[in-house]
Amino acid sequence: MVYENAMVYGPDFRFHKGGFSVENGRFSSVLAAGGEPAEDLSGAYVVPGFVDIHNHGNSGHDFSDGDPEGLKVIAAYLAEHGITSFAPASVTLPEEQLRAAYQNAAAFAAEAPEGCAVLRGIHMEGPFFSEKKKGAQNGAFLQRPDYGVFLRLNEAANGLIKIADVAPELPGAVEYVEKVAKHCVVSIAHTEANYEQAKAAIAAGATHVTHLFNAMPAFLHRAPGVVGAAAESPWVDAELICDGMHVHESVVRAAFAMFGAERLCLISDALSCCGMPQGEYMLGGQKIVLDGTVARLADAPDTLAGSANNLFGIFRMALSFGIPAEAAVRMASGNPARAIGADGEIGSIGNGKRADFLVLNGDFSLRRVFLAGRERKGN
Repeated sequence: MVYENAMVYGPDFRFHKGGFSVENGRFSSVLAAGGEPAEDLSGAYVVPGFVDIHNHGNSGHDFSDGDPEGLKVIAAYLAEHGITSFAPASVTLPEEQLRAAYQNAAAFAAEAPEGCAVLRGIHMEGPFFSEKKKGAQNGAFLQRPDYGVFLRLNEAANGLIKIADVAPELPGAVEYVEKVAKHCVVSIAHTEANYEQAKAAIAAGATHVTHLFNAMPAFLHRAPGVVGAAAESPWVDAELICDGMHVHESVVRAAFAMFGAERLCLISDALSCCGMPQGEYMLGGQKIVLDGTVARLADAPDTLAGSANNLFGIFRMALSFGIPAEAAVRMASGNPARAIGADGEIGSIGNGKRADFLVLNGDFSLRRVFLAGRERKGN
């Protein structure tokens, strides 16, 4: 199929007027399409399918529950809202429960149900976190970094762990980073680490920061902490929950100035309550309360548990905060794809890549979703 007369987000992360072809589910003739028949997209924006590398669930289902049908519901909802690939995030739970969830993920990835977002990895969020910065993670199941636990879970997941989180100040954390970095991206998260401890983790191989500014020390002029250590390390990426609640819009703009369009990954950190009515839900054995587009711990209402917004909604928020459209698209597609090692397959519109793409209206609202070149219809 040939598409013409669009503003195509090219492999250079810029919009260009032109077209493209899709053959056998893959892009071809990007910005050089021709021939008949051609579908006229009437100047619409065409962008890569979005990639959420930190998403716990939606529609009343949590990835960590290990429910096969629930995971399918999660992935169908994501595809409906323009998120064509994802790396679901687990929470701090006993190893046997995480193993069940990871085995479920491996089975789902192998099945690749039609009409669903593609599961391209797992984000192992926990259990190696600081007690004081655990946030909504269940403190009853926190533990010290354990390479054996990582290996067993990664085996259960058929090697799907793409991001593994750790608090660098914990005993044995630096050694853990050195070992795990040989298998996947290691991310600094839920931590009290100071600047020196964060730099030690980065030197050991950490190349990612989980939800920048959240669950970590503040960035201060005499104590730059994790934020300062990451910002000055150009090989370190950072996630950002751009919802105006987890991070103020001014800080979103500051993060963009510090890290640039090439190093920030927009994430949803969405919970099971995403896409659901307000009320009580569960997260890692704890009650949470949905309030607007954020969820809070029921017994600690000042503690944010996560978001109830999907990544496309986060993208629209970034635009409203002044992030340039071309940068925001990259932060929701190309950068997260690179973070999980999938940028050779997805994350940009380039010849030979899988044809996951979105057609957007002039105001960047979602019009159409395509998975491997096929338009997704309905729910």
